[in-house]
Amino acid sequence: MSESKPSASGLEWNFLLVLLAIVTLAFAWLIEPFLGAILWGIILAVLFMPLNKRILGLLPGRTNSAALLTLITIIVLVIAPAIMLAIALVDEASGVYERLRSGEIDFARAFAAVENALPSWMREQLEAYGFADTASIRERLYAGVTGVLEFLISQLFKIGQGAISFFLALGVTLYLTFFLLRDGDTLAQKIETAIPLHAQQRQSLLNKFVVVIRATINGTMVVAIMQGAIGGFIFYMLDIPGALLWGVFMGFLSLIPAVGTALVWAPVAVYLIVTGSVLEGVILGLCGVFIISMVDNVVRPIMVGRETRIPDYIILITTLSGLQLFGFNGIIIGPLLAAVFLAVWSIFAETHGKEEIAVSDKS
Repeated sequence: MSESKPSASGLEWNFLLVLLAIVTLAFAWLIEPFLGAILWGIILAVLFMPLNKRILGLLPGRTNSAALLTLITIIVLVIAPAIMLAIALVDEASGVYERLRSGEIDFARAFAAVENALPSWMREQLEAYGFADTASIRERLYAGVTGVLEFLISQLFKIGQGAISFFLALGVTLYLTFFLLRDGDTLAQKIETAIPLHAQQRQSLLNKFVVVIRATINGTMVVAIMQGAIGGFIFYMLDIPGALLWGVFMGFLSLIPAVGTALVWAPVAVYLIVTGSVLEGVILGLCGVFIISMVDNVVRPIMVGRETRIPDYIILITTLSGLQLFGFNGIIIGPLLAAVFLAVWSIFAETHGKEEIAVSDKS
């Protein structure tokens, strides 16, 4: 009787697969409003799992206490500073926007000062490349700057207006993070046994999944925060208005390989120099080259490592695509999907290579 089950299970197995797919899609649709919260819960759990294990080593057997202490650490080091930064950013962005609208920040005069300071040969080159109509360029730049500020303010105000849903999502994130920290190893074992691969492949896939999550976060978010913080501090020390706003822009633009933060500090440095603040412009330029930009070249390889580093062009494409498809969460989802994609193909290539070697040895 025990051998009659496999022969009769073909239809049952197919039905089970179809049922599994339907139920999984239905479950994904059900939790869709909280996918962002779930994503950040998983990310926080993966990132802070080493800390949780250290605390658990000091408190053996007390999994609840270790998870709770780790969660408190997350709130103090990540959640609270992020909320405070968002509040300060709303205030500063609103102030800069109002100063632009009221004319206190004269964008036209600043643009004219830069234009007049350009050497004649550079003006001729701009005219040769079709940039003779400086008035339209000025209007486009002004519209672009105000548009970015309006978008930023609107997004931040949406969070404030939807405070109930925001704090509900935050509660889900922290609640899920606690249980993932406490029961993470048990859940990982259950997921591993459910993956229809050989034991070695399952272990390799899960290990690479955890590694690429940490590498993606360390290689993008942490470096972006460091560059934004350093850049904003330099702007503040040079008494440049809107230092916090500039710092956030630099942190965001650091996701763009090669140029990144230079899209902010380089034009500001040039503007300072041509408008008479030569010393401040030179200091900003030197700090931009030797401090802000060097963070990416020095810190990223240390935190990410050579084996897990994703090519810069893939990070750029997947980050922009993720932002377009998933909004702010796409900053993480895009590179993370790329990292998992590369990890799965790496496992496939290794397995396929071993099978080819085994076949050639037999022949």
